[in-house]
Amino acid sequence: MSTTPSTPERSARPPRPQAVMSVQEVAKITPNLIRIKVGGDGFDAISNNEATDKYVKLMFADPQHGLTPPYDLTELRENSPEKLPRKRTYTVREINEDEKWLSLDFVIHGGEGVAGPWATMAQPGDTIVMVGAGGKYQPDPVAPWHLLIADHTAIPAVSTAVEAMDTQARGIVIAAVADEADRLLPETPAGVSVVWVDNDDELIAAVRGLDWCEGTPQVFAHGERETITTIRRVLKEHEVPRELLSISAYWARGRAEDQFQAEKREPIGKID
Repeated sequence: MSTTPSTPERSARPPRPQAVMSVQEVAKITPNLIRIKVGGDGFDAISNNEATDKYVKLMFADPQHGLTPPYDLTELRENSPEKLPRKRTYTVREINEDEKWLSLDFVIHGGEGVAGPWATMAQPGDTIVMVGAGGKYQPDPVAPWHLLIADHTAIPAVSTAVEAMDTQARGIVIAAVADEADRLLPETPAGVSVVWVDNDDELIAAVRGLDWCEGTPQVFAHGERETITTIRRVLKEHEVPRELLSISAYWARGRAEDQFQAEKREPIGKID
């Protein structure tokens, strides 16, 4: 996911405080998933929320530019836009405000991008800069049932969601993860079943062929843009109201992260 500097933010938006923290622990959870715990005094710049899909934007500055965090983004935009740190969005897997730390899960896809290679090489003591947290979704305890649709990139958010569900919750998780060794979720409530598939085509087919439970579900659907757009059409056929949907793309096939983020503001990037 990577390559070009981030596009300038709208000038009317006030700068968000940057949390400059240190890596505390690095753990390989599955063959292609690394969990990194970060913390320190910079944690106080994080604004927490109750969302189970809470996320932060990580900032990766090119070491060749010699920048020292927190970064003066206004000065960089005006005078050295080529030095702007690249931003990458990651779901917060766990957060502890008392102990001032949070953990992030990184899905590793070879040496591509900027965040994955950083996570692969990360060691305790390394510095990481972020802003946030954002997020909106959390399981509604009165929903008749829950439908969570995800690819590998959305598994951290799904994991946090099922952990937050009431023990009496009912629902279905449909997740596309190619490697069986990466198919890891926390224990789900007894009434929540999990269906694993190998790829996005099977994910779409599983949603289309789903035997729907009684009542209208609260839906969480996140993953690759084209796939999620197709799934949105299926949900429209079932007349799921927009207010019961948390739906968006986390990435787009054939797009670097910066291009994908820029396209979110264009018709090609919108999922209605």
